[in-house]
Amino acid sequence: MDNREAMTPAVTNSEVLVKDLSVPRTSFSLTQKNESLHTKRKIICFSDFDGTIFMQDTGHILFDAHGCGTDRRHILDQQIHSGERSFREVSEEMWGSLNVPFDDGFEVMEKTLEIDPDFQEFHKFCITNNIPFNVISAGLKPILRKVLDSFLGEDESSHIQIIANEAEITEDGSNWKPIWRHDTELGHDKELSVTEARAEAALKCEDGTIPLIVFIGDGVSDLPAARVADVLFARRGLRLEEYCIENKIAYIGYDTFADIQKEINNIMIEDEKKTRGLGKPARFNPRANMWRRMSSKAAVPKLVAATPSKEEKMFLWPEAFSEMKISHSNLITEGVVA
Repeated sequence: MDNREAMTPAVTNSEVLVKDLSVPRTSFSLTQKNESLHTKRKIICFSDFDGTIFMQDTGHILFDAHGCGTDRRHILDQQIHSGERSFREVSEEMWGSLNVPFDDGFEVMEKTLEIDPDFQEFHKFCITNNIPFNVISAGLKPILRKVLDSFLGEDESSHIQIIANEAEITEDGSNWKPIWRHDTELGHDKELSVTEARAEAALKCEDGTIPLIVFIGDGVSDLPAARVADVLFARRGLRLEEYCIENKIAYIGYDTFADIQKEINNIMIEDEKKTRGLGKPARFNPRANMWRRMSSKAAVPKLVAATPSKEEKMFLWPEAFSEMKISHSNLITEGVVA
């Protein structure tokens, strides 16, 4: 992604830092609103769930009301922070502490959760413009689906693919067991999921056209997936934006999904003008597309990603931080033709 300097009036030192490390808005004027732009470029959106689409964390709501409680949860968060225990191990204790039937647990979430005020309009924009929208989460898929069905309605919710961990929940709610997506300390390697989806989408594109991958998040826990996106949106004032500034990672700040909708619309116009939707997108992350050097139309061979740098070894629930004890293993995945 380009780190082009925006033209702005004189600002303070702290404002300069934010300006220089963020990605400025595209200069192309918004010429269309919600009608389809019919661009050739395949655009795929991935979004975190807790703290991004919804302002609160679904797991935290459940644990505090029907499980280990707030005090114990804070202790467990600190154990991740210190590296004493892995995210997966601590998560299993948190989910295992629940003793509530699924529907009863959902009641407290329904009363507590607040959805981003502009998310539903943004999702309709994605549907209109044939942009697949995927939720990517370290949470449990049955919970996320129930929440989306309730807040959006089942028809609209059905357009959203959820990439998360499955779960086994007894009818009486006495046992909640995550079924982890990956056999790692995280349970769900978001970077691997995005990379697999990128490879699968590219195989379906014609004439070597490369899909544009968008990631939307709020916390440093989103970094593994965010770093393999072409365009990264970070909610303003939260940890992902701070981390991007600290580590000079290009991003676009947003307050609500209305900001994201406007910018993606402009990016679509920009890409169409510059590339006609062919070849590389105007916004392109070379590192995220390294796998293409080894790929073919027939298959995606094994990809061995570069060893993550120190600042990339970060996995949280959601703000806890560990530098050394919780490390990210090298990405090795076998691509399968869809």
